[in-house]
Amino acid sequence: MTTHEKPTKPVPTPDEMSQPFFEGAADNKLVIQKCNSCPAFLWPLKELCTECLSEDLKWEAVSGSGTVHSFVIMHRLFHPGFQDDVPYNLTVVELDEGPRVTTILRNIENEDIHVGLKVQAGWEIAGETSLLHFKPE
Repeated sequence: MTTHEKPTKPVPTPDEMSQPFFEGAADNKLVIQKCNSCPAFLWPLKELCTECLSEDLKWEAVSGSGTVHSFVIMHRLFHPGFQDDVPYNLTVVELDEGPRVTTILRNIENEDIHVGLKVQAGWEIAGETSLLHFKPE
């Protein structure tokens, strides 16, 4: 008789470009790129500003507050690590600072999720990494 280990969820690996995000996450802070030449916040990571094309970018902590822009409830298993979570949500949150982040909502039933719901960033420890999720305010 063989025993099978439960599959694990994939966890992102920080690289040189994303390291500031993960350092902020380790301190429970949502840190994203901001352009020094215009007021744009950027997500996902960029090498230049999508608004003014400046390469002068910095990392800045943001509020972590946002609003559900859209969502989908996943009923199919696309990775074995999520087998215990089906059905689960994939949600696009528009941060108060502007960028949209694809994430998972926690502490809410899928049927209670709706566009316009106010949410706040939270963190889940996965090994040596903190994973971003959102929860209702």
